Amino acid sequence: MSDNTLFIVNSLTRTKEAFTPSTPGYVGMYVCGPTVYSDVHLGNCRTFVSFDLIYRYLLYLGYKVRYVRNITDVGHLLDDGEDRMSKGAKAEQLEPMEVAQKYSNGFHAMMDIFNTLRPSIEPRATGHIIEQIEMVQQILDNGYGYEANGSVYFDTLAYAKDHPYGELSGRIIEDLLAESRDLKKQTDKKHPSDFAIWMKADESHIMKWESPWSLGFPGWHLECSAMSTKYLGENFDIHGGGNDLKFPHHENEIAQNKASCGCTPARYWVHTNMLLMNGKKMSKSDGNTITPDQLFTGESEHVSKGYSPMVVKFFMLQCHYNSTLDLTDGGLQAAEKGYQRIMEAYKTLTGLEATSESGSDDAKLNAMLDAVITEMSDDFNTPKALGKLFEIVPEINKYQDGILDLRNVGSETLTRVKSVMHDFLFEIFGLRNDAESGSMDKMDGLMSLVVDLRAQAREQKDWPTSDLIRDQLADLNIVIKDGKDGTTWTIKN
Repeated sequence: MSDNTLFIVNSLTRTKEAFTPSTPGYVGMYVCGPTVYSDVHLGNCRTFVSFDLIYRYLLYLGYKVRYVRNITDVGHLLDDGEDRMSKGAKAEQLEPMEVAQKYSNGFHAMMDIFNTLRPSIEPRATGHIIEQIEMVQQILDNGYGYEANGSVYFDTLAYAKDHPYGELSGRIIEDLLAESRDLKKQTDKKHPSDFAIWMKADESHIMKWESPWSLGFPGWHLECSAMSTKYLGENFDIHGGGNDLKFPHHENEIAQNKASCGCTPARYWVHTNMLLMNGKKMSKSDGNTITPDQLFTGESEHVSKGYSPMVVKFFMLQCHYNSTLDLTDGGLQAAEKGYQRIMEAYKTLTGLEATSESGSDDAKLNAMLDAVITEMSDDFNTPKALGKLFEIVPEINKYQDGILDLRNVGSETLTRVKSVMHDFLFEIFGLRNDAESGSMDKMDGLMSLVVDLRAQAREQKDWPTSDLIRDQLADLNIVIKDGKDGTTWTIKN
């Protein structure tokens, strides 16, 4: 495999392909974003961290990237036919756009905590109703849709006569029919596999717009087809999302695009895999779940302590985006040690200076750096790229404190080692160095002293001092908790 060629496993063809953008030097990438009716969950975080890394690596390779990630704020229906946004608005007694703004803000804040880059364009579904109505009309004009009592449905059987349906998910149409959801309020469908591209709204529905067919709202699948086409064109390079979106969402996106303009939207389809916890699917009903905030603060029975966002991100990087990732306390502890080790090695590296223009270790070090890039270019393989970076760590450490003479490394090679380590850790992986914003070891020691001083005050019944320590720490977002096993502290984000 060439070091200079990027390879991507294409979900559509199920093969690893050399990446060739439609326009040399430019990449169009669309990623299905969040439905903003509740707080973002950890599985979403993993997906968007993965696509941020893909975005960053494409930029590193020199591409000019238009990264489009949408906000779904209408049309994503529950099994009872109610819009998720409307349900959230009723539950919180807010306007739907208040709900959308509240949770969009929360989503962006969490993505900032994980140090991800903002996309080039972040369109909202409600801002593109005109484009969606136009696409519905195109589908009707081409004979792949039908109107029924004010709603418009996609005719999957008519489409399947002319085009393959199910090629992305790999299922034959009979399987797709059996798996189709029987949504309430969609009783006018000709066939169970048909899906709504425009829904007539009843009197209780909050979000609705005028259209040629009814006062209603667009279908969830249609939104992404319309927005990706508007900002990236009828054919673009990469379409991404979670593995759970392959069917029906992405399958129906492909069908809608072909039915409206006769084109396949993306040439490469990329899907992230599930996030498990302790070997099982996350589930609120089973208690097998944890929020990002709980993970950071340690306020959960599933973790023994809080972990910094960068440690959590480092943990995610240790698994390929298309593999199942199992979140465990032991795995997080190991990730914390690995993260600290590589950050300490980078700090050592920045202090090294070569004493000659060339050295005997130059060829070996350059080969190691080439291997890092080769692994990353093999379908964005972060665990293997990280593994190659860790192979360089002993080479860095052996030069500190004059254990070996730096004449073994030339100045040009040392400059390249520094550059590649910096680029991968901070520009591609998007990590921050926790030590630069305050050493957690020093923080632990300082807080241990503060907790001891407060304990002494309590033993002496000096309640004003005890309360003063607690309250001033609270002002710093540090929460003190007294329990039967002693006093603990957490940083509240």
